[in-house]
Amino acid sequence: MNPEPRATLTVVEDGTVTGVTAETQRALVRAVIFDLDDTLAPSKSRLADSTAALVERLLENVDVCIISGGSFDQFKRQVLQYLPSSPVLARLHLMPTCGTEYYRWRAGSWCQIYSEVLGTSAKQLITSVLAAGVRELGFDDLRTWGATIEDRGTQITYSALGQEAPIDAKMAWDPDGSKRRRLHAYAAPKLSDFEVRVGGSTSIDVTNKGIDKAYGVTKLQHELHVDIEELLFLGDRLDVDGNDYPVKAMGVKCIEVTGWRDTERQISSLLRAGIGVDTVPDDVEN
Repeated sequence: MNPEPRATLTVVEDGTVTGVTAETQRALVRAVIFDLDDTLAPSKSRLADSTAALVERLLENVDVCIISGGSFDQFKRQVLQYLPSSPVLARLHLMPTCGTEYYRWRAGSWCQIYSEVLGTSAKQLITSVLAAGVRELGFDDLRTWGATIEDRGTQITYSALGQEAPIDAKMAWDPDGSKRRRLHAYAAPKLSDFEVRVGGSTSIDVTNKGIDKAYGVTKLQHELHVDIEELLFLGDRLDVDGNDYPVKAMGVKCIEVTGWRDTERQISSLLRAGIGVDTVPDDVEN
């Protein structure tokens, strides 16, 4: 039997949730989905201890999914080493590289559920188009920290300042997103057989056609046997070119956040509203 609905959400006309209230629409939330960079943590940075504690409390009540453009190794560095090894990990779903991969905690280790790998010729085409766009737009003479185009197996990612760029430089490079939108406008028509999305603060992500965050969320639905109305997504890139937008477009209730501190406030509101159930099931694996 499903638990009694308790978490409440305010939904505005465009489908975005504005917050958690006690007076408006009652909606059972059985899984909360998060973007990672600039939502749960600053770009390429570790989860704050306070955020990790809130995520752990959330896991005691509902399933939690993290879906982001980063690789699984990045998830390990940013998130997993700051969460306790406990039975609630069975409720944590990890979807690296924009949902092109899926991992679950089973029998004491992280097991891959699926991986939608790009073919060799596809990777070559994507890399050449991104490199040409970078040159044409004059982004090839920037100071960089590490590789700017990264093959993540299931995704090719362009990071304008490199994979190891400091946060302050990344935040200052394209605060209004106009530079990334220009590269997106250049690359998308030339890569029409792929998904091209604006990613993090300096990045563009390219995956196989139809394989994006909406694809990952649909897989999560099937795994959990939940309706779309029972999902809630929090992310910072819900604009039409952003890599969070496909989740909003499929009809999932969304909260657009302005950073990890805002996300902490939203999680706290959900916990105060009594989201989910009160105990971890007895059959949770560790």
